[in-house]
Amino acid sequence: MTERYDCHYCKESLFGKKYVLREENPYCVKCYESLYSNTCEECKKAIGCNSRVTSLKPFAVPYIKLHKTMHQIVYFSISNSTRFVIKVCSRKMEHKGNSWHETCFTCQRCQQPIGTKSFIPKDNQNYCVPCYEKQFAMQCVHCKKPITTGGVTYHDQPWHKDCFLCTGCKQQLSGQRFTSRDDFAYCLNCFCNLYAKKCASCTTPISGLGGSKYISFEERQWHNDCFNCKKCSVSLVGRGFLTERDDILCPECGKDM
Repeated sequence: MTERYDCHYCKESLFGKKYVLREENPYCVKCYESLYSNTCEECKKAIGCNSRVTSLKPFAVPYIKLHKTMHQIVYFSISNSTRFVIKVCSRKMEHKGNSWHETCFTCQRCQQPIGTKSFIPKDNQNYCVPCYEKQFAMQCVHCKKPITTGGVTYHDQPWHKDCFLCTGCKQQLSGQRFTSRDDFAYCLNCFCNLYAKKCASCTTPISGLGGSKYISFEERQWHNDCFNCKKCSVSLVGRGFLTERDDILCPECGKDM
């Protein structure tokens, strides 16, 4: 006499029927789906036992990347004590405790299945990356392409970091000090070389940026550290001085003029 092989829940014979193993216990398809299947968040129908599970996990903000963590639910058929594995044909998509049929997990905008591609959740809706960028992402004022990471704001306008460059040397300005002239941004070196006045003593640019101080007299400028008596080199900052042609002198040295 053939040994019985029954459903763990309803006790009906499983010979000639499909069944599912769960924790080493066999269940007929009807009992398994009644006891353990999930409900799709979109169509509200049960996600049957002929499904694979794909867990969706974030890989970066705001994007979410769907990594395949496959939990196959394999079911069998019994005939003359021989078991035949029947291949699974669909997937159950899971994210933050919710479940969808693979064909129900779609982009809110284009309605195409997202599958295991990256997506971005917004206001309880899910968007594929191209649709999110078209509908929500800011556009770089320079290249007109969406800004998804690495954006900066200048004059209330969005830029990619790679697009926000010095007008003079074309080096990236993000993360370093810069200034502007006529709404064009410059690194400090380029700005000083192009527009800053030159010190009458050392002839290097006087930036006047960042609170640095300088002396101005009769259309000539000096760095504070360079404003010294030509003869004795004493600092003349905050003191009286005399001029002799292009030179400046302290009162003591000027007595000999």
